[in-house]
Amino acid sequence: MTIHRPSASSAQIGPLAPNRPPVLPDATAALAAARALADHIAPLAAERDRDRILPWREIEAFTALGLGSILVPRAYGGSGLGYETLAQVFEIICTADSSVGQIPQNHFGVLQLLTEAGTEAQKRRFFGDVLAGHRIGNAGPEKSRAVVTHNTTGLRDTPKGLRLSGQRFYSTGAIFAHWIPTRANDPQGRPVQVWVPRDAPGVRIVDDWDSFGQRTTASGTVIFDDVPIADDQIIPVWQRVDIPGLAGPVSQLIQAAIDSGIALAAFADTLEFLRSRSRPWVDSGVARAVDDPYVIAEVGQLQIGIHAAQAVLRRAARLLDEIAAAPVTAESSARASVAVAEAKVLTSEIALEASEKLFELAGSAATRARPNLGRHWRNARVHTLHDPLRWKLHLLGNWHLNGALPARHQWN
Repeated sequence: MTIHRPSASSAQIGPLAPNRPPVLPDATAALAAARALADHIAPLAAERDRDRILPWREIEAFTALGLGSILVPRAYGGSGLGYETLAQVFEIICTADSSVGQIPQNHFGVLQLLTEAGTEAQKRRFFGDVLAGHRIGNAGPEKSRAVVTHNTTGLRDTPKGLRLSGQRFYSTGAIFAHWIPTRANDPQGRPVQVWVPRDAPGVRIVDDWDSFGQRTTASGTVIFDDVPIADDQIIPVWQRVDIPGLAGPVSQLIQAAIDSGIALAAFADTLEFLRSRSRPWVDSGVARAVDDPYVIAEVGQLQIGIHAAQAVLRRAARLLDEIAAAPVTAESSARASVAVAEAKVLTSEIALEASEKLFELAGSAATRARPNLGRHWRNARVHTLHDPLRWKLHLLGNWHLNGALPARHQWN
């Protein structure tokens, strides 16, 4: 599959005008597109991270290949592919560059919520936009300490109609997007999701993301200052409070797939460095680092950990596909959260372990600046903080020990 490079550049300050991409017919085509994108973005991944070059071209290529519509239901003209394919797509892209791979996470998380909570008219409109080449970002939690329990972003009734104001952070994908959905309170104080056009008056995106990992996700600030909002841009998520769904598990499945990709990338660079550049330890009695019996054993152990994490990730994705094929119940939604939590624990742990073992096995030469192998550990350390593992373990223990259903939100 050939990728025609779009005209976007690192100096770009917004998404290109949408251009209708192909609809990928099946999982085979989607995985082929993901591999083509991975081959396209991998060669400059280290450079983009080192110099913090935002991946405008790479994200435009993601859309041009048709990957943005793989979760759009077939009834609305999309690929209608399953969650196992979705997880594999993210894993493939994140193995090449986990920052590029993370950027579309909210695109798919929002599409899942639209599927579950949108009106028929909203589905036709927003799914249609995605099929036409629009990307969806996200204006993340409040830029305050109480990111979950308190929401000051709100809609006001004015003589000129509804207006949205607020400030959000961790807005992965927003800078590259045409639509920027955000959580807010409606005039009655009820939680809603508001779909905000990127070019609406009063919208400002601030590229102030300065983390040491996932450096080019541009997961910074979005400011809404008296932004005009129409009624049909509002999804009343407060109506879904007592209705079980899969929005949280799907979001978490994507996070686990990103971590799996980071682990695979670190492992691949470990093998390459050991084979081409590492020196054997003086006491090993061998001429090549790859013949050191301790190195060989450690590589074997890493491979087992990666395969185990991948297997649990795939199992969780297949379970989500199975659950989605029937009406979702409180119990099946809980099983989805539990399965994805197990995957998230294992992928987080192996991403951290593989990126740390890279240096332990490859040696001090691997820490030099030019290959920028440190990005794997930095990416793993930053992205695995997305959801604290201690709470994933609590969720799992409470389910198995006490039969407690996990709380339903985007982090479960």
